[in-house]
Amino acid sequence: MLIGKRAAANPVPQLVAFGHEAGMAHERIVDLYERTTAAWDAVRTLPTVEEQPHLDAFADALVPAAAVLDIGCGTGVPARGLIARGFALTGVDSSPAMIDLCRERFPRAEWLVADMRTLDLDRRFDGLLAWHSFFHLSPDDQRAMFPIFARHAAPGGLLMFTSGDDEGIAMGEWEGEPLYHASLSQAEYRALLTDNGFNLLSFTGGEPRAPGPTVWLARKG
Repeated sequence: MLIGKRAAANPVPQLVAFGHEAGMAHERIVDLYERTTAAWDAVRTLPTVEEQPHLDAFADALVPAAAVLDIGCGTGVPARGLIARGFALTGVDSSPAMIDLCRERFPRAEWLVADMRTLDLDRRFDGLLAWHSFFHLSPDDQRAMFPIFARHAAPGGLLMFTSGDDEGIAMGEWEGEPLYHASLSQAEYRALLTDNGFNLLSFTGGEPRAPGPTVWLARKG
């Protein structure tokens, strides 16, 4: 499995080891990003050239002024472009420091400190985005996210998320500390989408098959 993206003008954590056992490293993700928010913000400022076409396709498929939920919004890198296009954006992230940055920079959007694994906003959105966030969850937690996606998607709503290229766990490194990533198989993602009422619109396999992320785009039936 490969999850990392090529470092360019926007470097990101790179994978340094591979394996199928990573202990409880997934439980340390929130604390890691909370402690290193300033370092992350310094290097992750804009989507990469490989990411931008996918984010543009997502935005192009939304109706004007659509309500969009950014799940694991981080410091608001994808959100910036969506806000600029006039969408009503709600961003959620487990890191209070990252949410504070988003509130300061984009005060017209809604920013919430929340764990995506227990998310229940009692609202439905025209678009759901889980961009380079969902893949930090354990396999079981990823499986449990699909009913959460379904619960927050309006009829006809879009869901875009990134995953690994194939099933497994990959340990990267960020600021000298282990950084957990996991992925289910492509077959299981397809089944989870179908079982939760989503129709797959497109799938783009990422590295090593092609530069850039592995991206899923689906629509709620």
